[in-house]
Parts: sequence; C-alpha cells; structure tokens
Amino acid sequence: MPSDLQGLLLAPRTFFGLARFERRTRFALALAAVIVVVCAAAPLLAPYDPIAQPEIIQLRSMPPSAAHPFGTDPYSRDVFSRVLYGGRLSLAVALVATLVSITLGTLYGATAGLAGGWADGVMMRILDALLSIPRLLLLIAVFAVWRAPLPAFIAIVGATGWYAMARVIRGQVLALKTQDFVLSARALGAGRRQILLRHILPNVLSPLIVAAALGVGHVILLEAGLSYLGVGIHQPDPSWGNIIQDGADQPARLWWISFFPGMAILLTVIVFNYLGDRLREAADPRTRRTS
Repeated sequence: MPSDLQGLLLAPRTFFGLARFERRTRFALALAAVIVVVCAAAPLLAPYDPIAQPEIIQLRSMPPSAAHPFGTDPYSRDVFSRVLYGGRLSLAVALVATLVSITLGTLYGATAGLAGGWADGVMMRILDALLSIPRLLLLIAVFAVWRAPLPAFIAIVGATGWYAMARVIRGQVLALKTQDFVLSARALGAGRRQILLRHILPNVLSPLIVAAALGVGHVILLEAGLSYLGVGIHQPDPSWGNIIQDGADQPARLWWISFFPGMAILLTVIVFNYLGDRLREAADPRTRRTS
C-alpha cells in the first residue's frame, strides 16, 4: 500500500497517539468533551427556565450575582441558563449541519471522481457555479424572506456548506481509483458501488474527520452571525448569537449579556479548530509538529 495511503488510514490512530503524549491536545479533547456534555445537560444544570420572565421590572438588566452568575437581560431572563441552553442549540445546529455537509460533499465528490469523463466535467462546472455564490449572503437572503423552522434552518445551512468538501473528496477518489488495490478489485468483478463503499471511502476517512472538526467551529460562527442579525434562531429560543444581540444596544452598561456567550463562542471555536489542525497534522506527517 502506498505510504501516502497508509498515512491516511493511520491518521485517526496517529492523532489519538499524539493525544496520549501532548498535553495541549489532551486538554483540548477534555475541554471539547466538557463543552458538549455541559451543553447537552443544560436542562439539568440550568437554574432557571431560559425563556421565563419572572419579574420584568425588578430583575431586568441585573449584573452578575450569586443568584444570577451571568446576570439577567432586559427581559429579566437568566443569562447563565440562556447560555447553557443556547450552547445546546448552537452545538446541535453545528453538528447536524456539518454532518449534512459532509454527507452531501462525500456523495457528490465520490460520484464525480468515479464517473470521470464528461460527467465529471459537468459536475465540476456545476460545483464551480455553486462556489461562486457567497454563502453568507445567500443564507441571509433566504432566511430574511422565510422564517424557517429549526429543522429546515439546519438543513439549509448544511446544504450550502458541502462544496469545498466535494472538491477534496473528488481529488482523493481520482487518486485512489488508479491504485493497484482498486484495479485488482475491479478486475475481480467488483462493481462501482462495492469499490466505493469497501475500498475508496474507508481511505478518505481522515479528510472527512478533519473537515468535520473544522466545520463545527465554522458553523457555530455562521449560526451566531445569522442569529445576531435576526435571521437565524429566533427569540425567545436562545442561541449564543441572539443572546449577544440582546445586549448589543448597550454594550458598555450591559456588558455581561454579550460577554459570556461571546466567550463561549470563542472558546468552543478555538477548541474545535485546534483539534481540526491536530487531525490535519496527524493525517499529513510532513506537517506534523514536534512538541
């Protein structure tokens, strides 16, 4: 088996091997696990209902205190509870949308790479046209005229993020389909579907894992931006983006409303991007750092 292919196959194992010895990678893995678990357990950890407005006059816009560690917003809602529930929703959107993007990109890129010839050319020109459309502007335009329910919102975000992944997978398939083990399988009578599922897709697992780790951080930022602009997750449902928007009118006086969800976004994106970079280094030994 070629050395490059061996690197792809062993990348996940190499990554977790690196994680055993590198303190920063272990810390990032642990922190990512903590973020996911804490957000998933929001119903158990949140001290208040995130959309409840208990005392709109007495409790509104209160700074952090023992009763409300992250303060309250202008509607008297507890910011700590909203950050926990907002993280649950933001992470769910990011994970599911990234899964949709990777699935679509893998199917499209693998189909184009295996087909070859004129079919590959037509599919790539379609992909070039799709890549020319600014994703953020497209999403703003769509959600500005249609208040999409959450499942549709996730599906559209995922369905507009697979183009670059398709190019990567197509390149991998083009390189792999001329390898001896694929040619041998074809000579033995294996069909395209069997070759794709049994011989090619297992060998593109590493770039998929890297894309997933980096994609989660990107979608978190994208969803936060859309929600901040008022075209993403709509009130009263909390997401990190629309919580920041709650305090945007008076950032100096109500600093805590934007600060805590902003720090949650920053920390989560840094962690997932760092893990994605480490996975990329593990998949390509030529770029691996020595610690």
